[in-house]
Amino acid sequence: MYSKKIVFIVIGCISFALGAIGVMVPLLPSFPFLLLASVCFGKSSKRLDVWFKSTNIYKNHLESYVRGDGMTKKTKVRIMLMVTALLGIGFVMMYNTPMGQGLLLLVWLGHIMYFCIGVKTIKPSSNF
Repeated sequence: MYSKKIVFIVIGCISFALGAIGVMVPLLPSFPFLLLASVCFGKSSKRLDVWFKSTNIYKNHLESYVRGDGMTKKTKVRIMLMVTALLGIGFVMMYNTPMGQGLLLLVWLGHIMYFCIGVKTIKPSSNF
């Protein structure tokens, strides 16, 4: 049980670091890493969870989504472009595997539909 908490803490810290870097580097997505950090900190330590949720990174980039309010258009577009690029690379690399390409296409379509229909778009807050 104790080692499981340590694994969650390590993964959470790595994810938090990558998410923080992703806030500054346009090509690295911050949202999925910050979401993973939130889950890991929540499963590992109440103290880390409270600390993480009090940071400006969490408040500015993840809090509205976790509350169920939605995401800004900029965040949604950034995530969709990043996933499109990554799935596009996989699609091209599977040029001899039509079944794999079809599966990636379905995943991509599901992803786009989820962000366009399933996630509400909110106006950016003034503290960005």
